[in-house]
Amino acid sequence: MSARDYAHNEAIFDQGDKANAMFYVQTGNVKLTVASKSGKKAVLAILRKGDFFGEGCLGKQSLRMSGAMAIQSSSIARVSKTTIARVIRDEPAFANLLVAHLVIRIGRIEEDLVDQIFSPSEKRLARLLLFLGHFSPKSVAEPVHIKVSQETLAEMIGTTRSRVSYFMNRFRKMGFIEYNGSLRVHRSLHTFMLG
Repeated sequence: MSARDYAHNEAIFDQGDKANAMFYVQTGNVKLTVASKSGKKAVLAILRKGDFFGEGCLGKQSLRMSGAMAIQSSSIARVSKTTIARVIRDEPAFANLLVAHLVIRIGRIEEDLVDQIFSPSEKRLARLLLFLGHFSPKSVAEPVHIKVSQETLAEMIGTTRSRVSYFMNRFRKMGFIEYNGSLRVHRSLHTFMLG
């Protein structure tokens, strides 16, 4: 296993790269994206500290089906396909942990898909900000500083940067966020989500 630091917007791997390792987010956030042959891009998932990704290497896939990019300064651990396969085989507790993690992530991706289909972009942005801030309906966490651009947020929720700017200004006026270079999300944003 090796760890490496990645800068904001630095690729960890690209779609089509050889799938020969799995990764673990030690710090920061990562986005998984896919691109069509015509160049259209979509964000599949946003990953944060404690998430695994690149598990496609464990199956028959020899090439990456998506790309992964740090969306803030991040530290990412890389484990070779051979090593992770051996650990899964030899360590049942780790195998169970990995399966549980993947099931949770699949559920999160399904929630994101439903959100994309049925929720207006303002609610999608609020949900994303709460996720990036590590808030859950039951959390009592303090506001968290996040460094992410409006362009990145727009890409993640499937809207324009100008719409994100409009919503961010609205959230700031309502006291849900502080935004000046870095972003500070307040728990009170949950009230907007419930409305």
